[in-house]
Amino acid sequence: MGNRRVVVTGMGAITPLGLDVEQTWQAVVAGRSGVRHISAFDASSSPVKIAAEVEGFDPDASFGRRRARHLDRVVQLALVATKEAIEASKLDVATIAERIGVVYASGIGGIKTLEDGIRTLVSRGPEWVNPYVVPMMIPNMAAGEIAMEWQLLGYNLCTVTACSASAHAVGTAFDAIRLGRADAMVCGGAEAAVTPVGIAGFAAMKALSTRNDEPERASRPFDLDRDGFVLGEAAATLVLEEREFALRRGAPVLAELVGYGATADAYHITQPHPTGDGAVRAMEAALADAGILPGDIGYVNAHGTSTPPNDRVETVALKRVFGDEVPLVSSTKSMTGHTLGAAGALESVFAILAVQTGTAPPTMNLDTPDPACDLDYVPNVAREADIRYAMTNSLGFGGHNASLIFGQPLPEADARPPAGD
Repeated sequence: MGNRRVVVTGMGAITPLGLDVEQTWQAVVAGRSGVRHISAFDASSSPVKIAAEVEGFDPDASFGRRRARHLDRVVQLALVATKEAIEASKLDVATIAERIGVVYASGIGGIKTLEDGIRTLVSRGPEWVNPYVVPMMIPNMAAGEIAMEWQLLGYNLCTVTACSASAHAVGTAFDAIRLGRADAMVCGGAEAAVTPVGIAGFAAMKALSTRNDEPERASRPFDLDRDGFVLGEAAATLVLEEREFALRRGAPVLAELVGYGATADAYHITQPHPTGDGAVRAMEAALADAGILPGDIGYVNAHGTSTPPNDRVETVALKRVFGDEVPLVSSTKSMTGHTLGAAGALESVFAILAVQTGTAPPTMNLDTPDPACDLDYVPNVAREADIRYAMTNSLGFGGHNASLIFGQPLPEADARPPAGD
């Protein structure tokens, strides 16, 4: 990939835990849950009545009533997170618009718009279907709207790889800068699938927790009593820049993105490979890309969905990569729920903040450890730690795997230290 190094200069997020990065991180460190009873629709007849929804967000205030009506919620969340990230980066977009690209993900896209359109079609007929249905529901529209909002004229695409989508978006943006296709990239992902069909579909698969009487305790990765994941909605955005470009303009360098690995299980449409083979190869590829050893990683933000097979397989995979020296591992999905296509980017934010602050977030609700999940998952209380590098894993339906590694930003030296230094 050459010598072009890539740094993170801005982050933005809107999540079930807060309307920006700071609110969200403070809630994560405190171990607060964003899981509550569903408010987006009447879930009284559903076997699943809980989700992790964004609260306190007013689309009309952010976009004006007319424009808000023409943006699906997934795009609304993406634009809010991106505004925070670009402002935090202090990037003067207009001066290099043709050298700034966008890679933005969604696992599902505008599902609420699609559901609304189908209801209108069935109840009133085709002539009443909203002409905005197609542009509002297609998954790439967040990437398109971000480019239009900030007039970003470079490389632009959308990754749609289920729960790995925004990890792939960050990795693809990373590669675009390293290959010289761009000097800066806006990347991340958004999801807003807490809808009747979204909940019903995952519930029919028996993938969701039915701990309806204890919403805050429902998402419990690696716990013996886990019974499925909790669906969440969120958006998270990173601004990546070529390191020298960022330093020349005095950008706030938050971390360095040093490694990316992506693989396929080629095994099953929803289940991970039982040996963790694809996850192992993704982590090993990211380590090789970064030029560091497994022992250099101080923290892993696990995929950790709270489903029985996923947590067991990821534990096996971590042991295969790290041997007897597995670093601290935690699943922030215990608080945010599983935000699907937004998860990789959101958990990248958490990995970066773990490196910045020397804090490993907790895995909440880990009260009765599963004997098959026997690592140090930072149960219930955040922990101070020496975290020079942090890894985040995303493992998606269809066998899509992605691992990213973030490190502390180094001084002016041209090369990273030797592996294992």
